[in-house]
Amino acid sequence: MAKRLFWLILLLLGFGLIVLSSASVVQATKQFGVSDYYWKHQLLYGILPGVVLLLLFRRIDYRRWRPVALPLLFAALTLMVLVFVPSLGIHLKGATSWLNFSVFTFQPAEVLKLALIVYLAAWLGERGDRFKNWQLGLLPFSLVMGFVALLLLLQPDLGTLGIVAIIAAGMYFIAGAPLKQAGIVLAVLVVLIVGVAAVSPMRWRRITTMFNPMADARGSGWQLNQSLIAIGSGGIWGVGFGQSTQKFGFLPEPIGDSIFAVLTEELGWAGGMFTIVLFSALATLMITIARRARDGFGALLTSGMCLWIMTQALVNMAAVTGVGPLTGIPLPFISYGGTSMVAMLAGLGVVLNVAEYS
Repeated sequence: MAKRLFWLILLLLGFGLIVLSSASVVQATKQFGVSDYYWKHQLLYGILPGVVLLLLFRRIDYRRWRPVALPLLFAALTLMVLVFVPSLGIHLKGATSWLNFSVFTFQPAEVLKLALIVYLAAWLGERGDRFKNWQLGLLPFSLVMGFVALLLLLQPDLGTLGIVAIIAAGMYFIAGAPLKQAGIVLAVLVVLIVGVAAVSPMRWRRITTMFNPMADARGSGWQLNQSLIAIGSGGIWGVGFGQSTQKFGFLPEPIGDSIFAVLTEELGWAGGMFTIVLFSALATLMITIARRARDGFGALLTSGMCLWIMTQALVNMAAVTGVGPLTGIPLPFISYGGTSMVAMLAGLGVVLNVAEYS
């Protein structure tokens, strides 16, 4: 299982880098005067350090992460708090979600996702039948998630909050909590996200646009309409690799949350389905590893990573195709983003070790 998972990860990384090399040409040339800036930056500062951590964590017994789960979460939350320090936090695209340490910048929310998965796997794996007592299960779980939600709302980063909510509620249910309790947790977080979005006209329009993208075709509906044009132009086999026209200033974020639209324009329905098949194969392998894990901690670690990757992939593709609201969530392994790549590969290294001990 571990070998198959490892080679599938490498396949996803290679495919993603190829897609990014085409999607980023126009933006890289405009900003830096060279067409290969983004894919080289992704390789050097995202994939390579991520693969190093993947290989390192694959060698570490996953059970060693259990005793350090709480310190890891505390460190991640500390980084989340530091974004509000004026000299460290970077305000970008309406949110303060980046840290600048002069030498490098990164997004602490990606570190938080990994740390939260490790912590919840350690904590939930020890609950047993105590889930039936809300004071020992739901209450402490809600307090931790409430603090995490508060930090993400203050940034504000509703997209990441939605992903974290699904990961947490999913792990809570998988660990054996009553369905009613898991449903309450998810429902509260959904109401919270919708409520915060409703008080912001810009964010609310991003949600309502999916129901009628032509209502404001040159405003809030621009990104979705341009994405649909790109997907429709691709047909079955695509217009050809590197031949996208939508990436020439028409499609916002062609290297980020809109990269799936560029992919399907150039590689067509076939390329889109190939991408979905890759993610489906990854999900199948991780579910199998979770079911064969030696203990609850390993099973929950793997389940949390599977929820993280698959939720982001589904949310991204749903937004681009108009099935879900635009959230700014990147497509795993394919969208540009070093912090997300490093954190995700580090987590997959732990999953590989779980597979080794299955």
